[in-house]
Amino acid sequence: MKKILPLALFLLMAGLDACNRTPAPIDPASPAAAKAQLSVLQDTVEARWTEMITSDNAKHSATRQVIRELEGQPGSDRTLLKGLLKANNRLKGLRYDQQSMQESARIDAYDAAQDSVLRAVYAVAMPEAGQKSELVRNLTEGIQQYDAEVVAYRLRYDQAAKRFNDYLQVHQPELTQLGGKYTKLKPLPLFTIQQ
Repeated sequence: MKKILPLALFLLMAGLDACNRTPAPIDPASPAAAKAQLSVLQDTVEARWTEMITSDNAKHSATRQVIRELEGQPGSDRTLLKGLLKANNRLKGLRYDQQSMQESARIDAYDAAQDSVLRAVYAVAMPEAGQKSELVRNLTEGIQQYDAEVVAYRLRYDQAAKRFNDYLQVHQPELTQLGGKYTKLKPLPLFTIQQ
């Protein structure tokens, strides 16, 4: 027991000494720091993109559900609704991605197609006489809410992508030192038209 007590005391003191040490600071201009910061920026861009696409997917899903509900209502124009459903289902295929959005005409075409579908759905789902189905009314209001958030999602994405692009420009020498995929990084396209 007498031999264990000094050993325990020694280990305790060594542990406390290790806790008081601070790690050596990383040079903010080093390739390791650039790699770490770039990873954070990429994660932020990806999170913003995912939020935006998730909201857009929810809008498509709610639109599909509204059309299906309307098909079950007496006196509904089933031909019109089938056409709207088909048009809504085609929208995802028209949607841009993070690279194809470089062509602003693609964003405009997608927005125009989606607006056309939504206007037609609103006209049927929310007639002047009022919608009798509470579910259809609630879903349609949800679609309108998703649609109203599009600009905010795009702005948040652009802010994150701009920070990423600025970082690439400023820290190109450090990233080049890392080699590999870091030398091939390109600025991300933005929703906002650059001058």
